[in-house]
Amino acid sequence: MTDRLFMLRPGFFDGARGPLYCGDSLGVEGLLSFFPALRDQIEVHYIDAPRPRAEIIALIGPDHQSAPVLVLSPGQTPPSDIPIKTAGMLHFIDDPEAIRLYLSHTYAAGLPA
Repeated sequence: MTDRLFMLRPGFFDGARGPLYCGDSLGVEGLLSFFPALRDQIEVHYIDAPRPRAEIIALIGPDHQSAPVLVLSPGQTPPSDIPIKTAGMLHFIDDPEAIRLYLSHTYAAGLPA
């Protein structure tokens, strides 16, 4: 199993408002576009915005449905300065900046200046 990143599919609607995008996913998407090889090293899943978000719930439970969220592969050891949360036996990161730092450090993508 590889690390799995879940982000909201852009172009969703909230009632009559839209199309919308997830502002928290924007920076993560930017990193993926700057370093496209990351897409070959992790699984990227675009999910629909409305809750419940079944794909995330199946992994880390209904209390952790925010996006973006990176569910770590078992055995991954993130740098100590990156905040990690736990659900059952899985670790995950749900802070966009921490996701970018983890991807940069773990997969040798560029670091922020």
